[in-house]
Amino acid sequence: MIDTLYRDIISPDVNLVGAIFKLLLSMLLGAAIGFERRRKGQIAGLRTFALIAMGATMAMLVSIYIPQEYLGLKNGDPGRIAAQVVSGVGFLGAGAIIQMKGSVRGLTTAAGIWMTACIGLGVGAGMYLITTVATLLIIFVLVYIEKYEQRANFLWEHKVVRVKVHGIVRNLDNSLQVFRKYDVKASREYMKYNYEDNLTIINYVVLTKDTVSVTSLFDDLGACFDDPISITLTNEPNF
Repeated sequence: MIDTLYRDIISPDVNLVGAIFKLLLSMLLGAAIGFERRRKGQIAGLRTFALIAMGATMAMLVSIYIPQEYLGLKNGDPGRIAAQVVSGVGFLGAGAIIQMKGSVRGLTTAAGIWMTACIGLGVGAGMYLITTVATLLIIFVLVYIEKYEQRANFLWEHKVVRVKVHGIVRNLDNSLQVFRKYDVKASREYMKYNYEDNLTIINYVVLTKDTVSVTSLFDDLGACFDDPISITLTNEPNF
């Protein structure tokens, strides 16, 4: 009995026992990756990744089954249907990418979706050990490499600091010194003079880390101007 089940599971042909095992395994591997994404607050979580993995596995099973049953293994191409998964899942990954006021989010989740689909295809083809190792490597990348990036201060972000003040400001030296004090790299400044209302709007394009104290930075930045109205941290210049 056990020998028969084992032979069905490892068989390259599509059979009931092997197909059920492959779907269950792809569901578990996909859910493991989805759990990590959900833990980070991403919308795509356990159910999404589990379904992606199972869907790709099902596509691989159909790819193998059709030439096996109708064409003969030597005359069919088991990779034709599966090949469409690799390109088609890109549309699903694109849906996970959100562009919000110049800031792009979801690229890692989209890459995880694509890799999870590949894992599903691998499970459908019977590559159990390889897909399990690949799942562990994905979780390692998502969890531990991110922690390394945080410790190594690799997580720089492009931001825009928008300052609105009364009067016409012509000298920005003091404000640029404040950015240097907080290790914030100001790469460009966009200025708008409103002579009618006697206002100046300055947009500083900066490269900053998430460890910077925004409140302290704003306090020191506001002290550089005689009559500041507002200071805003955003993702794109706004006049």
